[in-house]
Amino acid sequence: MIRITPELLERYDKPGPRYTSYPTAVEFSESFGPTDYAGRLGAAARRPDDPLSLYVHLPFCEARCSFCGCHVVVARRRSVADVYLDRVLAEADLVTRHLGERRTLAQYHWGGGTPTYYTPDALAAFHRSLLERFELAEDAEVALEVDPRVTSSDHLSVVRSLGFNRLSMGVQDLDPEVQEMIGRNQTWEQTRELHLRARQFGFDSINIDLIYGLPGQTISSFTETLQRVLELRPDRLAVYSFAYVPWVKPNQKRIDPATLPDRDTKFALLALVSDGLVSAGYRAIGMDHFALPQDELSLALDEGTLSRNFMGYTTKRGTETIALGTSGISEVAGAYAQNHKRLNSYYTAVDAGELPVERGVSLSPDDRIRRHVITELMCNGVVRPAAIEAEFGIDFETYFAAELAELTVPGGAVAEGMVRVDGDAIIASELGRLFIRNVAMAFDAYRGDGTADRPVFSRTV
Repeated sequence: MIRITPELLERYDKPGPRYTSYPTAVEFSESFGPTDYAGRLGAAARRPDDPLSLYVHLPFCEARCSFCGCHVVVARRRSVADVYLDRVLAEADLVTRHLGERRTLAQYHWGGGTPTYYTPDALAAFHRSLLERFELAEDAEVALEVDPRVTSSDHLSVVRSLGFNRLSMGVQDLDPEVQEMIGRNQTWEQTRELHLRARQFGFDSINIDLIYGLPGQTISSFTETLQRVLELRPDRLAVYSFAYVPWVKPNQKRIDPATLPDRDTKFALLALVSDGLVSAGYRAIGMDHFALPQDELSLALDEGTLSRNFMGYTTKRGTETIALGTSGISEVAGAYAQNHKRLNSYYTAVDAGELPVERGVSLSPDDRIRRHVITELMCNGVVRPAAIEAEFGIDFETYFAAELAELTVPGGAVAEGMVRVDGDAIIASELGRLFIRNVAMAFDAYRGDGTADRPVFSRTV
């Protein structure tokens, strides 16, 4: 078990990005719009044989949990959500018009919200319509997120028959008191039964999502949650730090901050997760994922080819992403493009025949270099300067002189035992992987000086 001093936590538990992208969404600008995105799609069309990743955002939920940080739309009447699917298909038509013959998908993912908010028949019709516009590669990863509270056997049967081979189940915490405090009441029986049915239907991989740092969590209560989840033996677990950002997500204002675990308890919860899952035979993947040794994420980690996109950790390294639906973020031809978050704005753009892009950013040469370095740290825990030099034509030591100095100063990440820097590699230790966001921040050109009145990001622990 790694021992962490209160002094180390005091220095390193500070706001910082999760680096789902670099530059992060904070740097996106409305000066990047539909015309810019159309140009990037046109550039992508010039590589017709390269596969794509497709993310489809289905934002509807029956109710919004107080902890939720996702872009969701609460609708108790299904009719409100039905028209959304037609708009997504219309957006797909706009996108494919620019993509030309580039239509093959290596990765296809439905996220939310709650995709299984829709009926099985509605999902089947929607999927078939999308595949009139795109084509799944033979070995495509076809995944969706499911909520055990609303997902039926019919849902599982239908999506499995459509070719979906991966499930990600939202659980977060199984303790009834914690569930009551976050507005998400989900019984152990619902979770277990859905997992067992998914196994019976033959899904290749099942992931379970948990969150540590939620209101009311204790070491004892979360230990029981972990023990129950381990009885199911999912292929993967994603265990996220609760991002308490009520200034960004107003629904979190329903949470009394006095009920949140303090810093030391929250780190103890993280240590509990890491030690417990590794002891149970899982491997730590990146900063918040765990996978069984035979899982392809574990194999990619061994080969140093693990990557990351807006859908999470992935083996589909270098695959460009098209996102459909509200708030979706595409990554195409050296740019990020984010769709409108508000339904009305999204509908207005699509109905006008316009790509529904609200904002985005074009990556500079420096952004691309730093993105590569940060991605390698966040995914594989190692940066090899010779490989960076060969790919980008720079002298690593000169280009990152200030960053290397920051890592190696007294009291820095090297002195703390988080990383080792030599001529061949920058390697994160086991301790460094727990604080990998902090290590990666050394290479972030957009870091503020920490004097902002209100932090932009959640805390790193």
